[in-house]
Amino acid sequence: MDSISANNSLIHFNAICYKALNEHLEKHNFSKIFILVDENTHQHCLPVFLEKLKTDLAFEIIEIESGEINKTIETCVGVWNALSDLDADRKSLMINIGGGVITDLGGFVACTFKRGIAYVNVPTTLLSMVDASVGGKTGVDLGALKNQIGVISDPDLVLIDTQFLDSLPQNQMRSGLAEMLKHGLITGTDYWNKFLDLSKLSMEDLDTLIYESVLIKRNVVQEDPYENGLRKTLNFGHTLGHAIESYFLSNPKKETLLHGEAIVVGMILACYISSRLTGFSKEDTNYIKQLFINYYGKVSIDKTEYAPIMDLLKYDKKNNHGNINFVLLEAIGKTKIDCQVDDAIIEEAFDYYML
Repeated sequence: MDSISANNSLIHFNAICYKALNEHLEKHNFSKIFILVDENTHQHCLPVFLEKLKTDLAFEIIEIESGEINKTIETCVGVWNALSDLDADRKSLMINIGGGVITDLGGFVACTFKRGIAYVNVPTTLLSMVDASVGGKTGVDLGALKNQIGVISDPDLVLIDTQFLDSLPQNQMRSGLAEMLKHGLITGTDYWNKFLDLSKLSMEDLDTLIYESVLIKRNVVQEDPYENGLRKTLNFGHTLGHAIESYFLSNPKKETLLHGEAIVVGMILACYISSRLTGFSKEDTNYIKQLFINYYGKVSIDKTEYAPIMDLLKYDKKNNHGNINFVLLEAIGKTKIDCQVDDAIIEEAFDYYML
């Protein structure tokens, strides 16, 4: 697979990854390497990575606890302190090996430590390969509120080695698949139709689909890096999806949802809202709902939970001037941004999902 240029980053795939990284280390005068992992990637991914790392530079491993619950400013403080204690300087390089929590948080730590050090993302989950590690968004949650603190900053390199997916649980694979399904809905039937029968997909097919998903996101981000227009389309399903994810994260009576599991619900709700407001096909809405429920099952959301979930919409990052802005579909591959939606229609969408 050819490498992909994305703004100030280069994205490399599989065998090319380590050659590109080692050449990067030779070319730049880094003082030291710091590798950020969680307990899972420390065990399953770091040994594979270190076997391919060819450098005489000293390196240190910094481990944080896994999970969205640890994607906080407090965790950042711990990593910043570790960097200081281990004598990191402005010529240090940070390598983030993990899923979206690691690449989001690690990128934020790197681009704020001493006003910015270089960093490389090595995504190890499907979600981080096709979404979190690409596009320059870094940051952390504010309590249960998703990605409220952060900056847009490009890594030097993104290294996508799909062999890391071999150790990934199925629920994590499904979580990443949700973002790929989203890419299909917002870009068109050519890509969308490839997901209609997952039983026919081989691992080689998956590698190709990952590559195409990265291209889709790269093309959007390259045209609109700071989310003034086109990049908002990547938030399809995320307005309500993030609110649902935050609600389940903060409610001790609910089982925490993975990002993709919440986004799938958000996409079904957004399709229904689209069918009410933009003329999106009701037949397509019903088909998408059934397809997604076949793949993911149904999340139980009681009527009494609609209001507290909807209260969280006010924190969505696309909002402006007091308006809650949705991304909707007019057709598969045709989006409409900055749409306002009455509460009554959102409640209808929840009812439709729970039918």
